[in-house]
Amino acid sequence: MNFHNALMKTCVNPEGLWCLRLCRTAIVGVLLEAKTANYIPIPPAKPFQSTLRYPSNRKTIYDRNLNRTKTTEISLASFAYLFNTLITYHHSKSSSVSEIESRLNRAGYPIGIKMLDLLLYRQPPRSATRPTRIVELLQFIHGTLWRALFSRSADALEKSTTKNNEYMIIDNEPLVNTYISIPKEMSQLNCAAFVGGIIEGMCDAAGFSTDGVSVHSAGEGDEMWPGKTIFLVKFKESVVEREEAIKASGG
Repeated sequence: MNFHNALMKTCVNPEGLWCLRLCRTAIVGVLLEAKTANYIPIPPAKPFQSTLRYPSNRKTIYDRNLNRTKTTEISLASFAYLFNTLITYHHSKSSSVSEIESRLNRAGYPIGIKMLDLLLYRQPPRSATRPTRIVELLQFIHGTLWRALFSRSADALEKSTTKNNEYMIIDNEPLVNTYISIPKEMSQLNCAAFVGGIIEGMCDAAGFSTDGVSVHSAGEGDEMWPGKTIFLVKFKESVVEREEAIKASGG
């Protein structure tokens, strides 16, 4: 008797149909057991519990108005303490002065990205303009960014006389270096690399890619400004070519 005839006979016989279903269920169970034998069950995920601490009024920093500036300033002592802690952390993770500056630069970079949109949002709607030229962007950094961070403008903005893609922002007394004590064996360290990262992040966020923002101490031998620092901004050649194309088109 072939399989088809046996199946037809089973379907006619109720007892045979029940046995067929029972066998099928047993076979499926064996197959599933063999398939899952090599797998370890994953425990269910724990419910998310926020570690954010709420004050008594149940409001956090995310509930504050972004336009509040004067009333949200922190004290210089608080900033100095936090910044010193940041430097101590990166110092413990670094093996050279250049690595410390590189780490400080990377720490400041995301701040620059966010500061561009924040400062543009805080400007009056009728006068808010996004920088579209190199000089406009550098003037925005030299003035608006510096006032937002340090309550004053930078001391100078200059263009290199030898390379058309290099610009210098000069700060005679960077606030971030005010309470920093550097040992003699690390005399080349300039913690203003943190601000250099902020500048680099803002340039990239504005669409003006750079080859990096290096920080140079220029106060040696200057009795009036011993902490004078130069932020050297090097734009990519593509940015300079775009700038020249805009000038050629009369823009």
